[in-house]
Amino acid sequence: MNLEEIIRKSLEEDLGSGDITTRYLDLEPSTAMAYMIAKDTGIIAGADIARQVFKTLDPELKVTLYRKDGDPVKPGDEIMRIEGRPASILQAQRTALNFLQRLSGIASKTNRMVKALAGSKTKLLDTRKTTPLLRSIEKYAVRVGGGYNHRHGLYDMIMLKENHIRAAGGISQAVARIKEHNTTYKIEVEITNHAELAEAVACKVDRVMLDNMSLKDIRLAVKTYKKQIEFEISGGVNEENILSYAKTGVQYISSGALTHSCKSLDISLLFKE
Repeated sequence: MNLEEIIRKSLEEDLGSGDITTRYLDLEPSTAMAYMIAKDTGIIAGADIARQVFKTLDPELKVTLYRKDGDPVKPGDEIMRIEGRPASILQAQRTALNFLQRLSGIASKTNRMVKALAGSKTKLLDTRKTTPLLRSIEKYAVRVGGGYNHRHGLYDMIMLKENHIRAAGGISQAVARIKEHNTTYKIEVEITNHAELAEAVACKVDRVMLDNMSLKDIRLAVKTYKKQIEFEISGGVNEENILSYAKTGVQYISSGALTHSCKSLDISLLFKE
């Protein structure tokens, strides 16, 4: 589903058979002016998507962006101005805010974690823990915040997780089955202890994901195999401890929290009196 269709269906979901509140106000079709204003500190993402929401509902609305994606904002900063029929602004405002608040929340959380990594070479990755049908724009927001995308779906990287390994009968069996296809895709294996790590390294996979392992065990893993394989950490990572994990020498840290549990950035839309 492309962005235009996502926007159209999102508006249809909210409007249904029509905005009865606005309809019964019998507002004059004269020009009104409204502003989106930041009420919190963060990073903007989705400004142009919000603009497209207004223009999709009413092409005659004039939208002026004061902040672009990637720009920092603080409380009171104006993000955009919308001019046109008041009924059109009212009908589009919630959908536009939903996109802007959600994506800005993702970008802001990502940016805080990236800043916490300052001084390290470790890259922060997202995951597939995204809102159904909104993955592409949520992963876009991660990039706006300074993070990197892991795989976009099941189609662009081989990732052997716990249930894949169990279904195949073990790490060695799973990797052997994959390699029978002479694939050129990178192979990553999720491991939880040093025995599994040794087995994965022996299978000559490209990367291992150290899942919920202690800092002590991670340091030992990197020290033992750093010349043979790439390392990714997942599980239990937050803004307070991410630098400690990065200092172990791993190349990647992935966090599902960037998209599945971020707090939307507080943004309001207000009509000019």
